[in-house]
Amino acid sequence: MNRSTKTLHMAVTASSLLLAVGASGFLTAPRTAREFQLQAESPQFWNLVDHNAKLSVVGTGFGFTEGPVWDQAGFLYVSDETINKIFRLHPDGKKEEVIALGDPDGNTFDRQHRLIDCASVLRAIIEVTPDGKYKILADRYDGKKLNSPNDVVVGPDNALYFTDPTLDLVAGEKQEIPFQGVYRLDAEGNLQLLTKDLTQPNGLAFSPDGKHFYVDDSKQRNIRVYDVAADGTLTDGRIFGEEPGGKGDGVPDGMKVDKNGNVFVTGPKGIWVWDPGGNHLGTILMPEQPANLNWGDKEYRTLYITATTSVYRLEMKTQGYVPYLEP
Repeated sequence: MNRSTKTLHMAVTASSLLLAVGASGFLTAPRTAREFQLQAESPQFWNLVDHNAKLSVVGTGFGFTEGPVWDQAGFLYVSDETINKIFRLHPDGKKEEVIALGDPDGNTFDRQHRLIDCASVLRAIIEVTPDGKYKILADRYDGKKLNSPNDVVVGPDNALYFTDPTLDLVAGEKQEIPFQGVYRLDAEGNLQLLTKDLTQPNGLAFSPDGKHFYVDDSKQRNIRVYDVAADGTLTDGRIFGEEPGGKGDGVPDGMKVDKNGNVFVTGPKGIWVWDPGGNHLGTILMPEQPANLNWGDKEYRTLYITATTSVYRLEMKTQGYVPYLEP
């Protein structure tokens, strides 16, 4: 998410999205605020979420939340791009600082359960170590500094795939790579450019069978899908879906997939849900603009959603596809 959009979302939140959380932990909001709604475009939407599903608040009081990752120990890792820290967020709302880091963004675990972060200010993909420090895994392509890595996912080949737009390029710093790319980083540290045909690549995900790769473009407001070769090469890039919206409504950003290949993409006013064929099944309208989401809880049937100043929880009927848990 770019800095101007973050600023707009925080201003809107401060002026009109004053949220009240009751004793039950569920969200209530004044009539002037955006409200949680389940908006179906197809009957198939109700196969994924119950008509009566309730949105609850896990934690609030953040600056701008991003990069949720569920740890099986029973908590979330969450980036705060404004406070410049990564936290552990517990179900009771307790926050524990993990590391102070300039503008942390998307996160994932790799297959070794290392926490991987897109560190915008460092212009790098890093490993956050258990002692609260970090190790740079990649910060240059072809000898030039990366732009501002935004989101990262584990591929079916165990490599890390990440987007590198200029959305969070540090003010006053020079863009050295003359495009905004999508990359593959293997275990030996080799960095491979996969595509540079997106304007501002952001969220990304693999289909459960590993044959398709999705990446959205925040500037073009669309989602692309590619075929994936055994070596990670992408071919036949094409438009999968469009997420149009008005100024301040939000843009395509974080993305996750369920076990059946349905694609969940944050976008204008909430989370847009797509079937594997690119049909828009419905939208989860959110009280605060979401930037990212991930699956969690014991069976990974819960969406944890980072949305501006808060982190929300929504139980689903469907089960999430979590790449770093795959054998």
